[in-house]
Amino acid sequence: MLTHRILHVAAGILLASSLCATLAHGQTAPASQTTSLGDAARRVREQNRNRPAGKVFTNEDMADLKGVVSVVGSEPAPAPAAAETAPAAGAEAAPAAAQPEVKDEAYWRAQFAAARKKLADDSKELDILQREYNLKEQQFYSNPNVALREQNSRADLNKTRDDIEAKKVDVEADQQAITALEDQLRQAGGNPGWSREQ
Repeated sequence: MLTHRILHVAAGILLASSLCATLAHGQTAPASQTTSLGDAARRVREQNRNRPAGKVFTNEDMADLKGVVSVVGSEPAPAPAAAETAPAAGAEAAPAAAQPEVKDEAYWRAQFAAARKKLADDSKELDILQREYNLKEQQFYSNPNVALREQNSRADLNKTRDDIEAKKVDVEADQQAITALEDQLRQAGGNPGWSREQ
């Protein structure tokens, strides 16, 4: 008890002395800073003026370089002859890029096939997880002495059950994705038969 009081008093003294030293140092710091921001800027400008400039590369210097030169920035303007032909090529490319994606029967059948495949894969994984869980649950003993000797534990069963719940959410999301695709097909004015398997 006495040692705790001594420790608290010592800590208080150390804290008070460090605060006093900080305050004393803080009061002298502004007095020593008499240089203004403008003076500091002038000094830096003078130092940069006396510094030699870096090397400037010209076309003649480039011929002596070996290796690949990487150019950063925009491309230079084309020559006048190329400038006359460029608008014609650009005019042809613009309509092709502006055309929307064609959503025909092949597009919709591919979208529905991919959605059905994802649903089938997730449903298969869910079925496998449920079978594993049932097997582990049959092999798990509720008697703690016997359970210590077994390979399946309650944590393993809980993890498998959590995996099953997560996979159920995935299957539900896949079914909702197919429903959303059917709505998109209907809104696009497509044939409802495109959503069915062939």
